[in-house]
Amino acid sequence: MKTMIAIPCMDMMPVPFVRSLLYLNKGDEDRVIMSSSSLIYDSRNQLLEKAIGYGFDRILWLDSDMDFPTFTMDLLHEDLNAGHEIVSGLYFKRRKPFSQVVYKECCLVEKDGAKVPTAECYDDYPRDALFECAAFGFGCVMMTVDAAKRICDALGKWPFMPASGFGEDMSFCMRARHVGIKLWCDSRLKVGHVGYKTFDENDFAGGEINA
Repeated sequence: MKTMIAIPCMDMMPVPFVRSLLYLNKGDEDRVIMSSSSLIYDSRNQLLEKAIGYGFDRILWLDSDMDFPTFTMDLLHEDLNAGHEIVSGLYFKRRKPFSQVVYKECCLVEKDGAKVPTAECYDDYPRDALFECAAFGFGCVMMTVDAAKRICDALGKWPFMPASGFGEDMSFCMRARHVGIKLWCDSRLKVGHVGYKTFDENDFAGGEINA
């Protein structure tokens, strides 16, 4: 079983991500492969092409701003071994509102003669469980290469190309569902989303400036 750890990235990576990657439990045949591009969908498409061309069995997608536990691959392999083809961990947006990046609805609807993107967050997601969903971000996702091949065969070579107002990750999820692949989120796998904050005198003073 060979897994490609696919990381679309730019020039620098935050320390929590690097630390997580260094301590990640992985197999002897697993390989980390990165792709740098100003267009994330281009990086993802290139990485997918390499995973297929290099003969990997599975792909673990990791964004370079994730902070994930050492057992991430163990848990996701367990889910795929049980027959699920694409599974995401649970993480949240790093800016307000801090909603979860997993959706119970994700589709294009007709409105005034145009297709409009519609998505609804899975606010009442099951805790500490594996559950089916409509879409998720690709911060921490494992899939079988066979599933990726079926999507490519049915819909073309570039399955991460953004579609009508959606990002590349949501677009991929819609295409996966279009060919009959179910999407799952495992909320037992809790992943951090590394963000940034500017600290100033307000923080020092406990939120208020003392006169």
